[in-house]
Amino acid sequence: MRKLVVITAAVAGVGLVGTAVAATAGTSAPSPNATQVAAAAGRIAWKPCPAKDPVLGELLKGLECGSLQVPLDYARPKGKKIKLALTRAKATDLKGYQGIALLNRGGPGGYGRDLPTRFATGSNGLPKTIGAQYDWIGFDPRGVAGSEPKLSCDPSYLYPGKARADYVVRTAAQERAWLKRAKAYAASCGKKYGATLKHINTKNVARDMDAIRAALGKKQTNYFGYSYGTYLGSVYASMYPNRVRRMVLDSVVRPSGVWYEANLDQNVAFEKRAEIFFAWIAKYDSVYHLGKTKKAVEANYYKGRAKIKKKPVDGKIGPSEYDDIFLPSGYRNYFWVDHAKVIADWVLRNDPKGLRENFAEPAWLDQNSYAIYEAVQSRDAAWPRNWARWHKDHARQYRQGATFLTWGNAWYNAPSAFWAVPGGKPQKVGAKMPKILLTQPQNDAATPTPGAYEVHRLFPNSRLVLELGGNNHGTALTPNANQCMNDWVSKYLATGALPGSKKGADATCKANPAPNPAAVSVKSAPADDPVAPIRR
Repeated sequence: MRKLVVITAAVAGVGLVGTAVAATAGTSAPSPNATQVAAAAGRIAWKPCPAKDPVLGELLKGLECGSLQVPLDYARPKGKKIKLALTRAKATDLKGYQGIALLNRGGPGGYGRDLPTRFATGSNGLPKTIGAQYDWIGFDPRGVAGSEPKLSCDPSYLYPGKARADYVVRTAAQERAWLKRAKAYAASCGKKYGATLKHINTKNVARDMDAIRAALGKKQTNYFGYSYGTYLGSVYASMYPNRVRRMVLDSVVRPSGVWYEANLDQNVAFEKRAEIFFAWIAKYDSVYHLGKTKKAVEANYYKGRAKIKKKPVDGKIGPSEYDDIFLPSGYRNYFWVDHAKVIADWVLRNDPKGLRENFAEPAWLDQNSYAIYEAVQSRDAAWPRNWARWHKDHARQYRQGATFLTWGNAWYNAPSAFWAVPGGKPQKVGAKMPKILLTQPQNDAATPTPGAYEVHRLFPNSRLVLELGGNNHGTALTPNANQCMNDWVSKYLATGALPGSKKGADATCKANPAPNPAAVSVKSAPADDPVAPIRR
């Protein structure tokens, strides 16, 4: 879901953060049967990945690479084909072999071919003995990174070569200017990709996953998805419940909120997460000197924003970029140490060094991820086409105190109000099978906790493990994940064991302590973070 949008590192988002639709809005496309899927899929020819991939560089070292032709439109399986780019880390424990496992880091728009390395080698906390039992399959979803066609639209919307206008609109003229840019972005995508946009949606990505399964000759697949990847997993398990062996959904999207309401949920949740961050800084006032109370720290944070609005740093980092730089602290607390110092340096010492270090102009891969994000969410479900609804909802939330994300989220998603193809009817989510494991951080802002409880109800045989006090989006098999959450996931992947059923959460883990200012400063997502890149 939206989107840890980091033009700095690059929401609903959720990634944010950030539903499946029919081929034509309001109607259901014929669902191809297993024979059709297998015929459309063909087979995958694997070979060692190049030392330097054209898109992902050295991230694919040691993996096998392959590709698969799939229908652009599954209602016409013999029609136009597109290419999916894939990777594989083969199982080395053949005696204990447990099949294939597809991986998705979220988005929509996140690439995935680098993920198998983390799961196969144990660098993410999964014991090597378990990782050795699976064929880990990474894939760039349709339109993303190494897959073709690659979508990328008007690059000036994300970054026009200078500081963007303030997200927070104060006048009708400022709002009209943002709307003009949002319409231009949507129009550029429609002009470049036309009817292709009808087929860029979650339901077709789920069909692509099943084509991968069929091409690999397996009756069932395992799956691990983070963030938006949980919605993708929920859709796949609803469409193909008998083809799921084991599935882990981490940081769970609320299916009934896709996607407009999910972004409104985020605005409120990120405000709470910002308050947690500000309270942490206040606790260490002897280090940062930004205030002894949450309120005092918040005032200094916005003082820094007001200062950069008057004179953007290098003409490139203005108030909107300022918001983007600190948004990752609403996703992961391992940014807190660095970000607190950056705020202090800027506000107290007028030193912009940290702001510069945390900012980067978006590269092609960021532009590609954003185009897919907009394409998928705009097509998945209907968005309000009357901007008056957007203005009313976001102005109300901002007025009620949700100032950290609200208007930035509005403009991040605004092209969806003008998308060239209409949204469709979301996939109905839920099934009696399979036995899915849900893992959820309690204070997650990108995919708030009610989403995990909703999916838990929709899949009655699922089990939910809640990380009490958890502040990190992506709670298991990620940097700084606590051992308790990792243990639940590892046990499930090893044996299929789940906690017993209880009212509410079926099991809980206590979150790790918050960072200490003496910790090593982190300016970008660690290389072993499967949920990265967090984008904007």
